[in-house]
Amino acid sequence: MALVDDDERILESLANLFESAGFSIRAYPSGSLFLQAGFSGVDCLISDISMPGIDGFELCERVKRARPQFPVFLISGRYEAEDMARMACSRATKFFRKPFDSQRLLMAVEHIFYDKWKGER
Repeated sequence: MALVDDDERILESLANLFESAGFSIRAYPSGSLFLQAGFSGVDCLISDISMPGIDGFELCERVKRARPQFPVFLISGRYEAEDMARMACSRATKFFRKPFDSQRLLMAVEHIFYDKWKGER
């Protein structure tokens, strides 16, 4: 799983949450660093939408163009109408507003993997 957020505290908090649940984490402070690293071996992305350079919406679109079924969860502390409109048009799997319930985010991600595992049986 990849985490992308320019807020170091959020990045660390999310990494701790998902590592404690048994996920392998790759954390990036920007969308461009995530794209430079490539996403082979990564099976899910959680990204903030409001970042300098490549924002979460653009990152989501680039990932979805390359891998349409790739789960992308977007998070944001902003509540602007423009962001909500972009969210409605995005191909993100799910959207969470900060501050979000970390257990709900964890459950949403686990649900994606449970459905995938069920389908592969």
